[in-house]
Amino acid sequence: MMNAKDLTHCMVISEQVGALMVQTTFSSRRFQPADLDRVMHINQVCLPENYSTHFFMDLFERYPETFIVAEAYGEIVGYIMCRIETGLPDFGLFGITKRGHVISIAVLPEYQRKGIGKALMEEAMMAMKLLKVKECYLEVRVTNTPAVEMYRNLGFETSRSIRGYYADGEDAYVMIRKLPSSVTR
Repeated sequence: MMNAKDLTHCMVISEQVGALMVQTTFSSRRFQPADLDRVMHINQVCLPENYSTHFFMDLFERYPETFIVAEAYGEIVGYIMCRIETGLPDFGLFGITKRGHVISIAVLPEYQRKGIGKALMEEAMMAMKLLKVKECYLEVRVTNTPAVEMYRNLGFETSRSIRGYYADGEDAYVMIRKLPSSVTR
């Protein structure tokens, strides 16, 4: 059962479909164990990198604040899962710091480019700030231009690339963003 603290974000998306303006409302909330099958389905449909049930549940149990799902029409259409790590910063900070790592984000193809991925990223970064995280980073395929552009629009910078990062041999960009004292949408 969802309670008020689980509902984190609501948004109305308007798009032109022929001569009509169509609105879609979606909401985001924390992942719940009952969501696992749907999230794994989205992962398999959208990404070549698939994870085990144990991996999803381990991230949920350890970092529930940063495992978020997006719903439209009562169905889960996207998710983001992150973990919090401790290590040396990449972004001009000194000493050991807390870093948020976006492990996986996916939105079903028919819901892509409607602001859902951006909203999931913003929600995850807000949760990271509450956990006193100083920077957020992720890996993204160098050929995933729409995602790279979205991350740049969210303030991420390309830190470096990793040759052959993905199982199919594709390179990845490591993108990073310092999290300010307050994260706003």
